[in-house]
Amino acid sequence: MRLEYFEMIDQVLSHDDTHLTAQARVPETSPVFEGHFPGFPLLPGVLMIEAMAQACGWLMVTRSGFTRMALLAKVGEAKLRGMVKPGATLTVTAELIHDGSGYAVLRGTLAAIAAESTTRAAEAELTLRTMAFPAPELEAAVRARATVIGLA
Repeated sequence: MRLEYFEMIDQVLSHDDTHLTAQARVPETSPVFEGHFPGFPLLPGVLMIEAMAQACGWLMVTRSGFTRMALLAKVGEAKLRGMVKPGATLTVTAELIHDGSGYAVLRGTLAAIAAESTTRAAEAELTLRTMAFPAPELEAAVRARATVIGLA
């Protein structure tokens, strides 16, 4: 996980047409933790939602055969259930609920694994807008990142 670059997903563990499971390792140090919170660093909730959104986005990119990208359009029914500390390993899942008319609705979950215990940290219903890549450079960057995380 490279927080400063919004590269949240480190590795895709499994995926099919309607589900994707990924792993993200929260770094031990990051400028994000300097202000959130001094002496008690926590992964901000907005970044937990971003990790779920990216897992959902990767599912939609693979469903399209890398011909379409996905943009976060709506976050609904989000619940931040637990705290995520630096060094935690996250399991992030995406489940497709509906896909049509240029929008997809997915369920994202995030579980934190630390000190040999697993905590369900977050969940949300995410709506993504799917569209053709607007620039070849963006498509190339997505394909390159997909190779790094084990999708290509």
